This record gives sequence, structure tokens and C-alpha cells, in this order.
Amino acid sequence: PFLKSAFITVLMSSALYAADGVKEKAPDFTLKSNAGSNQKLSEFRGQVVLLNFWASWCGPCRQEMPLLNKLHEKYKKLGFTGLGLNVEENSTKAKQIAKDVGIKFPILFDTENKVSELYEVSAMPSTVIIDRSGNMRYLHKGYKPGDMAVYKKWVKDLVRE
Repeated sequence: PFLKSAFITVLMSSALYAADGVKEKAPDFTLKSNAGSNQKLSEFRGQVVLLNFWASWCGPCRQEMPLLNKLHEKYKKLGFTGLGLNVEENSTKAKQIAKDVGIKFPILFDTENKVSELYEVSAMPSTVIIDRSGNMRYLHKGYKPGDMAVYKKWVKDLVRE
């Protein structure tokens, strides 16, 4: 019981980590998308990319999804894209949520959690923002109302670089 409640506390807490200046290369990966094609992270080089690791069972993830969609739509003309990485073995619920919300950015399926392990994801949702050169610049764990303002600032700063 204690470990379970501690785990839930970690999942529900929200923490911001500015990794600006670290500029560690984002590990490349290829995953199947909701469009049926394979998507490779390196294909987005030259754009600012927001990776959002999420699951259908995660309430904060579902709250955040429509807001991420708005962010994607607002900044895509400036060279920004969002990528939703669903971490569940079965992607049926994720596909339904994406359809219900009207998600315009690619949803990728990390059914074996290989990419989650590559990025050391320890909370749901977790968001990594990558600059145009393919460097991880920001990490955000969890989600709470108001966090989107921070995402907007980070994205605006990176699309201006």
C-alpha cells in the first residue's frame, strides 16, 4: 500500500526541469503512427519537437491532450510539431482518445516501452522539448493546470532560435 501510494504521488506531482544549456542529443527512434506509417524522430530535424509520453489510463494526460493539440496548431507554421507517444501495449484506447479529441499531431505507439526506457520516463505524462538541432532542451514531468503557459514560453523561445 505505501509503495503504491508513493508511486501515485510521483505520477500526480508536476515538476519542471529546465535543461537549457545541457543540449544533450535526443535519442533517435522509429515508431508506428496512428496514420499507419513509421515515424522517425530524426525526420523532424530542423523543427522544434515536443515529445509527450502518455497513457489512456492517465487522467492528467487526457486533460493535457487538447491543450497540446492547440499548441501544435498555433506554432506548426513556425516549425514546431508535437508527437504523442502512447506507452500502452494495446493502442486501441489511445486511438479512440486521439479521434475523440481531434488530435492533429502524430500519435506514435511505444507498445514495448523501448522509447520510454530510452528517455528514462518515470512519470505520466512526461514531456521533452527538443530544439531544431535535435538537442533535448526541456523536460517536464506530470501535468497540472497552468503548465501549458510554461510549454508556450519554451516553444516560443526555441522557434525563435
